Amino acid sequence: MKLGIIIYATDPETVWNAFRLGVFALKEGDQVHVFLLAKGVECESLDTDQFPVTAQMQDLLARGGKILACGSCLKIRNSEGTEMCPLSTMKDLYEIIRDSDKVVSF
Repeated sequence: MKLGIIIYATDPETVWNAFRLGVFALKEGDQVHVFLLAKGVECESLDTDQFPVTAQMQDLLARGGKILACGSCLKIRNSEGTEMCPLSTMKDLYEIIRDSDKVVSF
């Protein structure tokens, strides 16, 4: 299965669980693409002792998942893409939605 995950939240527990789902799906043999939208582009700054968001992100990438961050949303926040979350476009989001068997949002 091809799973698309759209993250627009900034609650550490919610975002951590979204990435946990992605990691689990990869372990099951699925393909996973994550798109960070709106406040979701801030996810690399959400780590807490209880919810290590970036560790889940790194695990997802290490297992072959992909993460993209909305370029417009980053620019609004005077930020740029990172190695973990490269800058992307609405076209990328559209392609994730179009090509996924299932899409979930957090």
